[in-house]
Amino acid sequence: MAVLHRWPARQAQGESRRRSARLKPFPKIHDIYVGRVVLGTVALTWAVLAGLDVMLGLVSEFGDIGKGKYGISEAFVYMALSIPRRLYYLFPYAAVIGSLMALGQLAATSELTALRALGLSRRRLGLAVAGALALMTALMVVNGESVAPWTQQRADALKSGAKSGNTVVAQYTGLWAREGETILSAAGGQERERNGERFLELNGVNLFEFAPDGHLKSLAHARVAEHRPGGWLLRDVTRNHFEERSVRQEKVAEERWKSQLDAAALASGTERPRYLSAGDLRRAIEYRKRNDLDAAEFEEHYWGRWFYPINVLALCLAAVPFAFGTLRSGGMGKRLFIGIVFALGFWLLQTQFVKLATVYKFDYRIAYLLPTMIMLGVSSFLFRRRSG
Repeated sequence: MAVLHRWPARQAQGESRRRSARLKPFPKIHDIYVGRVVLGTVALTWAVLAGLDVMLGLVSEFGDIGKGKYGISEAFVYMALSIPRRLYYLFPYAAVIGSLMALGQLAATSELTALRALGLSRRRLGLAVAGALALMTALMVVNGESVAPWTQQRADALKSGAKSGNTVVAQYTGLWAREGETILSAAGGQERERNGERFLELNGVNLFEFAPDGHLKSLAHARVAEHRPGGWLLRDVTRNHFEERSVRQEKVAEERWKSQLDAAALASGTERPRYLSAGDLRRAIEYRKRNDLDAAEFEEHYWGRWFYPINVLALCLAAVPFAFGTLRSGGMGKRLFIGIVFALGFWLLQTQFVKLATVYKFDYRIAYLLPTMIMLGVSSFLFRRRSG
C-alpha cells in the first residue's frame, strides 16, 4: 500500500523533471554535444562536396592551359582563389546532408533515445541543430559579402591577365552604359592598380549626348577615360556639337565628366551577378533603375543574398524530422534519402517561384518567402506528429 501511495508522487516528480529539462536555458551541455556532432559531420560533408567540385573545376580549366601565359600553376592558383565562392554555394547542401547524417549517427548509437529519456523534446534537439548551423551560416554570410567576391575577382583577373599577357586587375571589352541622357561606349578597358590606387581606365570612349526630345546633341570621342573621385577624367577629347543648321567641333586635352556612373556599375554589366556582393548588387540596381534599365537579374540575386541564411536554417529544420523515428521504420538510409529529396524539393520550388517572379514581375521577396513559409509549415506539422 505504501508503494502504491509513493508511485503517483514519483511519476509526478518524473514529469516535473521532464518539464524542467525542456525549459532549461539554451545552450546546455547536451545542446553543445549535439551541436558539436552536427558541426563535425557538416564540415566533413562540406569538405567532400567542395573537394569534388574543385576537382571537376580543375579538369575544366585544363582546356585553357597553354593560352598565353596561363599554365598549370596559374590554374591551381585560380582554383584556390575560387574556393571561398564554391564553399558559399555548397554550404546549404552540406548543411542538410550533414545534419541528417549527424542525427542518424546519434540515433544509430541510441544517443537520441538517451537524450529523450532525459526529458529533451525533439523540438529542443532541433533547436540545438539550428543553433550549431546558425554559427556556420553567419560565417558563410560574411564570406559571401567579403572574401568570396574579392577572391573571385582576383581569380578572374589572374586568368584574364595570364591569357592576354596584360597585368591588369580586371579587363572589359565592348562596354555600353547609360547615364541619364548620355550613352557611353568603349572599345575596351581595364581596372588598374598603380601606387596603391585602384582605378578604372577605358579606351576608345564615345559619349553620345541626347536631348530630351531624342535628337543627338553632341558626340565626343576620348582616347582614354579614367574614373576618379567625383567623375571621369577624359583625355584627348574631340567633341562634335550638332546645332540646328551646323556642326561645331572642338578639341581639348583633358575634360572632366561629372557622372554617377562608376566602376561597380560597369563591372556589374560584365561580371556574373551571382558572383557580386550584396553592396555591388544594390549599386547596380540603383544605376539601372536610375536609367530606366532592366534590373530583374540583379534584384533576383540581391534578395537571394538576404534570404540565404533564412533558407539554410528553414531547409535544415524542414528536413530534421526525417531523422527522428525508430530505426525499424525503414532505417536511417531511407529517412536520409527522403530528407534529401525533401530538401531538393524546396530548392526546386523556390527556383520556380523566382522564375515566376521574373516572368510576371512581382516582388522577389514574395518569391523567396513563400517556399520558406510552406516548408516551415510542413516541418511544424511533422514535428507535431513526431514530437513529444
